[in-house]
Amino acid sequence: YYKLKNMGEYRRPHYNLMLSRLSERRKCIFVLAGPRQVGKSTVMAQIAETIDKVVFQFNADSVNEEDSDWIRRSWESVRSRMNIQHLQEAVLVIDEIQKIRRWSEYVKREWDADTLNHVNLKVVLLGSSRLLLRKGLTESLAGRFELIRMGHWTFPEMKAAFGLSLQQWIYFGGYPGSVDYIGDFRRWRKYVKDSLVAPAIEKDVLLTSNIYKPSLMSQLFEVGCSYSGELLSLTKMLGQLQDAGNVTTLSSYLEILKQANLLCGLQKFACDEARKRQSIPKFSVFNNALLTAYRGKGFDKDYVDPMIWGRWVESAVGTCLLDFVEDNDCHLYYWRDHNNEVDYILESQGDVVAIEVKSGKRGMNSGIPMFQEKFHPLKSIVVGTDGIPFEEFFCMDIMQLFG
Repeated sequence: YYKLKNMGEYRRPHYNLMLSRLSERRKCIFVLAGPRQVGKSTVMAQIAETIDKVVFQFNADSVNEEDSDWIRRSWESVRSRMNIQHLQEAVLVIDEIQKIRRWSEYVKREWDADTLNHVNLKVVLLGSSRLLLRKGLTESLAGRFELIRMGHWTFPEMKAAFGLSLQQWIYFGGYPGSVDYIGDFRRWRKYVKDSLVAPAIEKDVLLTSNIYKPSLMSQLFEVGCSYSGELLSLTKMLGQLQDAGNVTTLSSYLEILKQANLLCGLQKFACDEARKRQSIPKFSVFNNALLTAYRGKGFDKDYVDPMIWGRWVESAVGTCLLDFVEDNDCHLYYWRDHNNEVDYILESQGDVVAIEVKSGKRGMNSGIPMFQEKFHPLKSIVVGTDGIPFEEFFCMDIMQLFG
Protein backbone atom coordinates (compact mmCIF):
# COMPACT_ATOMS: atom_id res chain seq x y z
CA TYR A 1 0.00 0.00 0.00
CA TYR A 2 2.73 2.49 0.90
CA LYS A 3 5.07 1.60 -1.97
CA LEU A 4 5.35 4.67 -4.20
CA LYS A 5 7.30 5.32 -7.34
CA ASN A 6 9.57 8.30 -7.78
CA MET A 7 8.15 11.36 -9.52
CA GLY A 8 11.25 11.61 -11.69
CA GLU A 9 10.76 13.96 -14.60
CA TYR A 10 6.96 14.05 -14.51
CA ARG A 11 5.61 17.19 -16.13
CA ARG A 12 2.18 18.64 -15.58
CA PRO A 13 0.14 19.59 -18.68
CA HIS A 14 0.98 23.23 -17.99
CA TYR A 15 4.56 22.52 -19.07
CA ASN A 16 3.57 22.04 -22.72
CA LEU A 17 1.08 24.90 -22.48
CA MET A 18 3.72 27.36 -21.28
CA LEU A 19 6.25 26.10 -23.84
CA SER A 20 3.69 26.85 -26.53
CA ARG A 21 2.95 30.32 -25.16
CA LEU A 22 6.62 31.23 -24.92
CA SER A 23 7.18 30.20 -28.53
CA GLU A 24 4.75 32.90 -29.66
CA ARG A 25 5.78 36.44 -30.43
CA ARG A 26 5.85 38.83 -27.47
CA LYS A 27 2.34 40.22 -27.06
CA CYS A 28 1.27 39.87 -23.43
CA ILE A 29 2.38 38.98 -19.91
CA PHE A 30 1.66 35.41 -18.87
CA VAL A 31 0.30 35.03 -15.33
CA LEU A 32 0.53 31.48 -13.96
CA ALA A 33 -1.70 31.47 -10.89
CA GLY A 34 -2.63 28.75 -8.44
CA PRO A 35 -2.42 27.67 -4.80
CA ARG A 36 0.89 26.97 -3.13
CA GLN A 37 2.72 23.67 -3.69
CA VAL A 38 1.05 22.72 -6.97
CA GLY A 39 4.19 23.05 -9.08
CA LYS A 40 4.19 26.53 -10.64
CA SER A 41 7.88 27.14 -9.93
CA THR A 42 8.74 23.56 -10.89
CA VAL A 43 7.08 23.94 -14.29
CA MET A 44 9.09 27.07 -15.03
CA ALA A 45 12.31 25.41 -13.82
CA GLN A 46 11.63 22.47 -16.15
CA ILE A 47 11.06 24.90 -19.01
CA ALA A 48 14.30 26.75 -18.22
CA GLU A 49 16.19 23.46 -18.64
CA THR A 50 14.76 22.68 -22.06
CA ILE A 51 13.82 25.92 -23.81
CA ASP A 52 16.18 27.47 -26.35
CA LYS A 53 15.96 30.84 -24.61
CA VAL A 54 17.75 32.20 -21.55
CA VAL A 55 15.40 32.29 -18.55
CA PHE A 56 16.02 34.72 -15.67
CA GLN A 57 14.17 33.76 -12.47
CA PHE A 58 13.46 35.88 -9.38
CA ASN A 59 11.44 35.20 -6.23
CA ALA A 60 9.70 37.98 -4.30
CA ASP A 61 8.72 35.78 -1.36
CA SER A 62 11.57 37.01 0.84
CA VAL A 63 11.51 40.63 -0.37
CA ASN A 64 10.18 43.41 1.84
CA GLU A 65 6.62 44.03 0.68
CA GLU A 66 7.22 47.80 0.71
CA ASP A 67 10.20 47.53 -1.63
CA SER A 68 8.28 48.05 -4.87
CA ASP A 69 11.45 49.27 -6.59
CA TRP A 70 12.77 45.69 -6.33
CA ILE A 71 10.77 44.92 -9.47
CA ARG A 72 12.46 47.71 -11.43
CA ARG A 73 15.92 46.69 -10.21
CA SER A 74 15.36 43.04 -11.11
CA TRP A 75 13.97 43.95 -14.50
CA GLU A 76 16.83 46.33 -15.22
CA SER A 77 19.41 43.70 -14.28
CA VAL A 78 17.89 41.36 -16.87
CA ARG A 79 18.07 44.06 -19.56
CA SER A 80 21.74 44.62 -18.71
CA ARG A 81 22.54 40.93 -18.92
CA MET A 82 20.73 40.69 -22.24
CA ASN A 83 22.96 43.47 -23.56
CA ILE A 84 26.14 41.93 -22.17
CA GLN A 85 25.31 38.50 -23.61
CA HIS A 86 23.95 39.97 -26.85
CA LEU A 87 20.61 38.21 -26.41
CA GLN A 88 17.90 39.02 -28.92
CA GLU A 89 15.26 37.36 -26.73
CA ALA A 90 14.91 36.19 -23.12
CA VAL A 91 12.32 35.19 -20.53
CA LEU A 92 11.82 36.88 -17.15
CA VAL A 93 10.06 34.86 -14.43
CA ILE A 94 9.02 36.50 -11.14
CA ASP A 95 7.61 34.20 -8.45
CA GLU A 96 5.16 35.32 -5.72
CA ILE A 97 4.83 38.70 -7.40
CA GLN A 98 1.64 39.54 -5.50
CA LYS A 99 3.60 39.95 -2.26
CA ILE A 100 5.01 43.32 -3.40
CA ARG A 101 2.76 46.30 -2.81
CA ARG A 102 1.66 48.11 -5.97
CA TRP A 103 3.39 45.40 -7.99
CA SER A 104 1.12 45.83 -10.99
CA GLU A 105 2.03 49.51 -11.42
CA TYR A 106 5.74 48.70 -11.62
CA VAL A 107 5.21 45.71 -13.89
CA LYS A 108 3.11 47.86 -16.23
CA ARG A 109 5.79 50.54 -16.30
CA GLU A 110 8.61 48.12 -17.15
CA TRP A 111 6.54 46.14 -19.66
CA ASP A 112 5.49 49.29 -21.50
CA ALA A 113 9.11 50.54 -21.52
CA ASP A 114 10.24 47.29 -23.16
CA THR A 115 7.44 47.54 -25.71
CA LEU A 116 8.43 51.13 -26.54
CA ASN A 117 12.12 50.26 -26.84
CA HIS A 118 11.53 46.97 -28.73
CA VAL A 119 13.12 44.82 -26.02
CA ASN A 120 12.07 41.24 -26.74
CA LEU A 121 11.75 40.19 -23.11
CA LYS A 122 8.89 37.80 -22.44
CA VAL A 123 7.47 37.86 -18.91
CA VAL A 124 5.90 35.17 -16.75
CA LEU A 125 4.47 36.09 -13.35
CA LEU A 126 3.77 33.39 -10.77
CA GLY A 127 1.39 33.95 -7.87
CA SER A 128 -0.51 31.97 -5.25
CA SER A 129 -3.03 34.59 -4.13
CA ARG A 130 -5.71 35.09 -6.75
CA LEU A 131 -7.29 37.97 -4.85
CA LEU A 132 -4.12 40.05 -4.88
CA LEU A 133 -3.30 39.02 -8.41
CA ARG A 134 -6.77 39.80 -9.71
CA LYS A 135 -6.80 43.23 -8.11
CA GLY A 136 -3.50 44.18 -9.73
CA LEU A 137 -4.37 42.67 -13.09
CA THR A 138 -7.70 44.47 -13.40
CA GLU A 139 -6.44 47.80 -12.07
CA SER A 140 -3.17 48.28 -13.97
CA LEU A 141 -2.60 45.49 -16.46
CA ALA A 142 -5.92 45.28 -18.26
CA GLY A 143 -5.34 44.10 -21.82
CA ARG A 144 -1.70 43.22 -21.13
CA PHE A 145 -1.92 39.74 -19.64
CA GLU A 146 -3.15 36.19 -20.13
CA LEU A 147 -4.18 34.36 -16.96
CA ILE A 148 -3.33 30.66 -16.86
CA ARG A 149 -4.71 28.77 -13.89
CA MET A 150 -2.86 25.90 -12.25
CA GLY A 151 -5.01 23.88 -9.86
CA HIS A 152 -4.46 21.05 -7.42
CA TRP A 153 -3.10 17.74 -8.70
CA THR A 154 -5.76 15.41 -10.06
CA PHE A 155 -5.99 11.66 -9.56
CA PRO A 156 -4.52 10.83 -13.02
CA GLU A 157 -1.55 13.11 -12.28
CA MET A 158 -0.85 11.68 -8.83
CA LYS A 159 -1.18 8.17 -10.24
CA ALA A 160 1.19 8.88 -13.13
CA ALA A 161 3.77 10.73 -11.04
CA PHE A 162 3.75 8.68 -7.84
CA GLY A 163 1.71 5.55 -8.51
CA LEU A 164 -0.98 6.51 -6.00
CA SER A 165 -4.03 4.27 -5.92
CA LEU A 166 -7.52 5.73 -6.14
CA GLN A 167 -8.04 5.17 -2.41
CA GLN A 168 -4.75 6.88 -1.58
CA TRP A 169 -5.66 9.95 -3.66
CA ILE A 170 -9.15 10.15 -2.14
CA TYR A 171 -7.69 10.08 1.37
CA PHE A 172 -4.36 11.90 1.06
CA GLY A 173 -5.34 14.32 -1.71
CA GLY A 174 -3.16 15.95 -4.33
CA TYR A 175 -0.20 17.66 -2.67
CA PRO A 176 2.98 16.21 -4.25
CA GLY A 177 5.20 17.32 -1.38
CA SER A 178 3.24 15.27 1.15
CA VAL A 179 3.55 11.94 -0.68
CA ASP A 180 6.78 10.90 1.05
CA TYR A 181 5.07 11.02 4.44
CA ILE A 182 1.86 9.04 3.91
CA GLY A 183 3.38 5.99 5.57
CA ASP A 184 3.50 7.95 8.84
CA PHE A 185 0.09 9.57 9.33
CA ARG A 186 1.07 11.86 12.20
CA ARG A 187 4.07 13.15 10.29
CA TRP A 188 1.98 13.55 7.12
CA ARG A 189 -0.67 15.57 8.95
CA LYS A 190 1.93 17.77 10.61
CA TYR A 191 3.55 18.44 7.24
CA VAL A 192 0.22 19.42 5.64
CA LYS A 193 -0.70 21.76 8.49
CA ASP A 194 2.71 23.35 9.06
CA SER A 195 4.25 23.42 5.57
CA LEU A 196 1.18 23.78 3.35
CA VAL A 197 -1.74 25.27 5.26
CA ALA A 198 0.12 27.72 7.52
CA PRO A 199 1.96 29.54 4.69
CA ALA A 200 -1.21 29.62 2.59
CA ILE A 201 -3.21 31.21 5.43
CA GLU A 202 -0.49 33.58 6.65
CA LYS A 203 0.91 34.75 3.31
CA ASP A 204 -2.01 34.41 0.90
CA VAL A 205 -5.24 34.71 2.88
CA LEU A 206 -4.29 37.25 5.54
CA LEU A 207 -2.63 39.49 2.95
CA THR A 208 -5.61 39.61 0.60
CA SER A 209 -7.67 42.04 2.64
CA ASN A 210 -8.09 43.43 6.13
CA ILE A 211 -8.75 40.40 8.31
CA TYR A 212 -9.77 41.89 11.64
CA LYS A 213 -10.07 38.54 13.38
CA PRO A 214 -7.29 36.22 12.17
CA SER A 215 -8.08 33.64 14.84
CA LEU A 216 -11.70 33.52 13.69
CA MET A 217 -10.53 32.99 10.12
CA SER A 218 -8.31 30.10 11.23
CA GLN A 219 -11.11 28.50 13.24
CA LEU A 220 -13.52 28.84 10.31
CA PHE A 221 -11.00 27.13 8.06
CA GLU A 222 -10.41 24.22 10.43
CA VAL A 223 -14.10 23.60 11.10
CA GLY A 224 -14.99 24.03 7.44
CA CYS A 225 -12.38 21.50 6.35
CA SER A 226 -13.70 19.03 8.91
CA TYR A 227 -17.21 19.36 7.45
CA SER A 228 -16.21 18.99 3.78
CA GLY A 229 -19.08 17.38 1.89
CA GLU A 230 -21.58 18.35 4.59
CA LEU A 231 -24.05 21.16 5.24
CA LEU A 232 -23.47 23.42 8.24
CA SER A 233 -25.17 26.75 8.80
CA LEU A 234 -22.91 29.67 9.64
CA THR A 235 -25.18 30.48 12.56
CA LYS A 236 -24.59 27.03 14.09
CA MET A 237 -20.90 27.31 13.30
CA LEU A 238 -20.66 30.48 15.40
CA GLY A 239 -21.54 28.35 18.40
CA GLN A 240 -18.46 26.19 17.77
CA LEU A 241 -16.05 29.10 17.40
CA GLN A 242 -14.36 30.78 20.34
CA ASP A 243 -13.76 34.22 18.83
CA ALA A 244 -16.69 36.60 18.62
CA GLY A 245 -18.02 37.29 15.16
CA ASN A 246 -21.16 37.31 13.06
CA VAL A 247 -22.54 35.50 10.04
CA THR A 248 -21.59 38.34 7.68
CA THR A 249 -17.97 38.18 8.83
CA LEU A 250 -17.86 34.39 8.41
CA SER A 251 -19.39 34.65 4.95
CA SER A 252 -16.79 37.19 3.81
CA TYR A 253 -13.95 35.10 5.25
CA LEU A 254 -15.29 32.01 3.50
CA GLU A 255 -15.24 33.85 0.18
CA ILE A 256 -11.58 34.78 0.75
CA LEU A 257 -10.74 31.13 1.49
CA LYS A 258 -12.48 30.20 -1.75
CA GLN A 259 -10.36 32.67 -3.73
CA ALA A 260 -7.29 31.04 -2.20
CA ASN A 261 -8.40 27.61 -3.53
CA LEU A 262 -8.62 26.19 -0.02
CA LEU A 263 -12.25 25.98 1.12
CA CYS A 264 -15.63 27.07 -0.19
CA GLY A 265 -19.27 26.97 0.83
CA LEU A 266 -21.49 25.75 -2.01
CA GLN A 267 -24.88 27.42 -2.30
CA LYS A 268 -28.19 25.63 -2.74
CA PHE A 269 -29.39 25.50 -6.34
CA ALA A 270 -32.38 27.79 -6.88
CA CYS A 271 -33.93 29.82 -9.66
CA ASP A 272 -33.28 33.16 -8.00
CA GLU A 273 -30.09 34.63 -6.57
CA ALA A 274 -31.63 35.65 -3.24
CA ARG A 275 -32.43 32.07 -2.30
CA LYS A 276 -28.95 30.96 -3.29
CA ARG A 277 -27.30 33.56 -1.05
CA GLN A 278 -29.57 32.79 1.90
CA SER A 279 -28.99 29.04 1.76
CA ILE A 280 -27.03 26.96 4.25
CA PRO A 281 -23.55 26.36 2.77
CA LYS A 282 -22.28 22.92 1.90
CA PHE A 283 -18.59 23.00 2.73
CA SER A 284 -16.08 21.64 0.25
CA VAL A 285 -12.30 21.62 0.34
CA PHE A 286 -10.35 22.10 -2.89
CA ASN A 287 -7.95 19.30 -1.94
CA ASN A 288 -9.02 16.27 0.11
CA ALA A 289 -5.74 16.42 2.03
CA LEU A 290 -7.32 19.28 3.98
CA LEU A 291 -10.30 17.14 5.06
CA THR A 292 -7.96 14.35 6.14
CA ALA A 293 -5.59 16.69 7.99
CA TYR A 294 -8.37 18.10 10.18
CA ARG A 295 -10.73 15.16 10.53
CA GLY A 296 -8.86 11.99 9.64
CA LYS A 297 -7.93 9.34 12.18
CA GLY A 298 -5.70 7.38 9.82
CA PHE A 299 -6.43 5.52 6.60
CA ASP A 300 -6.72 2.10 8.23
CA LYS A 301 -9.46 3.38 10.55
CA ASP A 302 -11.39 5.64 8.19
CA TYR A 303 -11.41 3.38 5.14
CA VAL A 304 -13.12 0.48 6.92
CA ASP A 305 -15.96 2.63 8.30
CA PRO A 306 -18.66 2.76 5.55
CA MET A 307 -20.20 6.07 6.64
CA ILE A 308 -16.87 7.82 7.12
CA TRP A 309 -15.39 6.60 3.85
CA GLY A 310 -18.55 7.63 2.03
CA ARG A 311 -17.97 11.18 3.30
CA TRP A 312 -14.40 11.16 1.96
CA VAL A 313 -15.56 9.91 -1.43
CA GLU A 314 -18.26 12.58 -1.72
CA SER A 315 -15.74 15.27 -0.79
CA ALA A 316 -13.31 13.96 -3.43
CA VAL A 317 -16.01 14.23 -6.10
CA GLY A 318 -16.53 17.81 -4.94
CA THR A 319 -12.83 18.65 -5.35
CA CYS A 320 -12.91 17.27 -8.90
CA LEU A 321 -15.98 19.35 -9.79
CA LEU A 322 -14.54 22.49 -8.18
CA ASP A 323 -11.41 22.13 -10.28
CA PHE A 324 -13.59 21.85 -13.38
CA VAL A 325 -15.74 24.92 -12.68
CA GLU A 326 -12.64 27.00 -11.94
CA ASP A 327 -11.36 26.38 -15.46
CA ASN A 328 -14.61 26.43 -17.42
CA ASP A 329 -16.69 29.36 -16.16
CA CYS A 330 -19.33 27.04 -14.70
CA HIS A 331 -21.15 26.96 -11.37
CA LEU A 332 -21.41 24.26 -8.72
CA TYR A 333 -24.28 23.92 -6.23
CA TYR A 334 -26.08 21.32 -4.14
CA TRP A 335 -29.84 20.86 -3.79
CA ARG A 336 -31.99 19.91 -0.84
CA ASP A 337 -35.69 19.89 -0.08
CA HIS A 338 -36.44 18.60 3.42
CA ASN A 339 -34.84 15.11 3.53
CA ASN A 340 -34.38 14.86 -0.22
CA GLU A 341 -31.10 16.08 -1.64
CA VAL A 342 -28.78 15.91 -4.63
CA ASP A 343 -25.09 15.96 -3.80
CA TYR A 344 -23.96 18.28 -6.60
CA ILE A 345 -25.62 20.41 -9.27
CA LEU A 346 -23.37 21.47 -12.15
CA GLU A 347 -24.50 24.39 -14.30
CA SER A 348 -22.93 25.51 -17.58
CA GLN A 349 -24.50 28.17 -19.80
CA GLY A 350 -27.99 27.36 -18.62
CA ASP A 351 -27.61 23.57 -18.86
CA VAL A 352 -27.88 21.67 -15.58
CA VAL A 353 -26.48 18.26 -14.62
CA ALA A 354 -27.53 16.61 -11.34
CA ILE A 355 -24.89 14.38 -9.74
CA GLU A 356 -25.49 11.87 -6.97
CA VAL A 357 -22.53 10.16 -5.29
CA LYS A 358 -23.09 6.56 -4.25
CA SER A 359 -20.15 4.86 -2.58
CA GLY A 360 -21.94 1.58 -2.03
CA LYS A 361 -22.04 2.38 1.65
CA ARG A 362 -25.43 4.08 1.57
CA GLY A 363 -28.69 3.82 -0.35
CA MET A 364 -30.10 6.31 -2.80
CA ASN A 365 -32.64 8.87 -1.64
CA SER A 366 -35.45 10.33 -3.71
CA GLY A 367 -33.59 13.58 -4.37
CA ILE A 368 -32.77 12.90 -8.03
CA PRO A 369 -36.39 12.09 -9.09
CA MET A 370 -37.71 15.14 -7.24
CA PHE A 371 -35.05 17.40 -8.73
CA GLN A 372 -35.79 16.07 -12.22
CA GLU A 373 -39.48 16.76 -11.82
CA LYS A 374 -38.90 20.26 -10.54
CA PHE A 375 -36.00 21.53 -12.67
CA HIS A 376 -35.78 19.19 -15.72
CA PRO A 377 -31.96 18.92 -15.84
CA LEU A 378 -30.08 18.05 -19.01
CA LYS A 379 -28.80 14.91 -17.29
CA SER A 380 -28.99 13.15 -13.94
CA ILE A 381 -26.11 10.80 -13.21
CA VAL A 382 -24.86 8.59 -10.43
CA VAL A 383 -21.15 8.48 -9.66
CA GLY A 384 -20.05 5.26 -8.01
CA THR A 385 -22.11 2.13 -7.42
CA ASP A 386 -24.54 1.43 -10.30
CA GLY A 387 -23.25 4.50 -12.13
CA ILE A 388 -20.01 5.92 -13.52
CA PRO A 389 -17.17 4.11 -11.68
CA PHE A 390 -15.16 6.45 -9.46
CA GLU A 391 -11.86 5.86 -11.25
CA GLU A 392 -13.49 6.58 -14.60
CA PHE A 393 -15.14 9.73 -13.27
CA PHE A 394 -11.94 11.14 -11.78
CA CYS A 395 -10.14 10.57 -15.10
CA MET A 396 -12.83 11.92 -17.44
CA ASP A 397 -13.33 15.33 -19.00
CA ILE A 398 -16.26 16.66 -16.99
CA MET A 399 -17.45 18.66 -20.00
CA GLN A 400 -18.52 15.32 -21.48
CA LEU A 401 -21.41 15.36 -19.03
CA PHE A 402 -22.95 18.17 -21.08
CA GLY A 403 -22.55 16.33 -24.38
